[in-house]
Amino acid sequence: MTATDTTATQPNVSTAERTVSAIFKEHEQIDDVVRRLLDRGISRDDISVVGKNFHSETKIAGFLTKKDVILGGLKQGAIFGSLFGSALALLTGVGVLFVPFVGTLVAAGPLGAALLGAASGALAGSAGAGLVSALVTLGMPEEKAAIYQTRIEAGDFLVAVEVPANKSGEIQLLLESAGGEEAHTNETALPRGRAGQIEDPSHLSPEIRSHLSEDAQRAFVANYNTELASSGDEAKAEHHAWDVVREQFAQDEHGVWSKSTMSV
Repeated sequence: MTATDTTATQPNVSTAERTVSAIFKEHEQIDDVVRRLLDRGISRDDISVVGKNFHSETKIAGFLTKKDVILGGLKQGAIFGSLFGSALALLTGVGVLFVPFVGTLVAAGPLGAALLGAASGALAGSAGAGLVSALVTLGMPEEKAAIYQTRIEAGDFLVAVEVPANKSGEIQLLLESAGGEEAHTNETALPRGRAGQIEDPSHLSPEIRSHLSEDAQRAFVANYNTELASSGDEAKAEHHAWDVVREQFAQDEHGVWSKSTMSV
């Protein structure tokens, strides 16, 4: 069940070689295409969805960000499952983030995990410059990435599916038959977020690092690593690390957790 397991229990994870992507105009199409992909034997861990308008069918007072969810002490799985419907609830790594030039996005699957994770590496850093930079980091041609960003900004949805090379044509046809536009096959799989221990605070994603002082960053990393070693659950480790930050630090006037409550 671990990400590094290469046995037949997760064949799509171990054999994914290409990423097939397409744009969909309607929210309803996402539920249909995700279920068709699952019926075709694609692992839910290999399906990514990115879009702006998943919140439109649910009455929400303002936007939720990942910081709101974590620092507010809310349970990620329950709130995302209730807000964004059945299709996204089937996927992994669902979260909400703000991307410059695009706005507030919902991101699910390995692409969502890479953009949102505590230790996402290069992809999280590139996302700070806009979605085009993140997609180019994945190996997508810049002109196609620019089209995707424009379409997402306008309210459309991106679906990306990781597949073995010999299934890329089949899955591209499936996406197109389900209403997908601007279909593209990338010759590489999506990079996974850095798994395991966080070696240094500099490896934290910019989203997390920007809300923590240097002392708070060190506390976050230490407690993340301790909980991860104990539970093996990265989401649980991230929640635990934020819990400790809330206990040991207070926010300053800029919203940064920097004021120690332990020594003064």
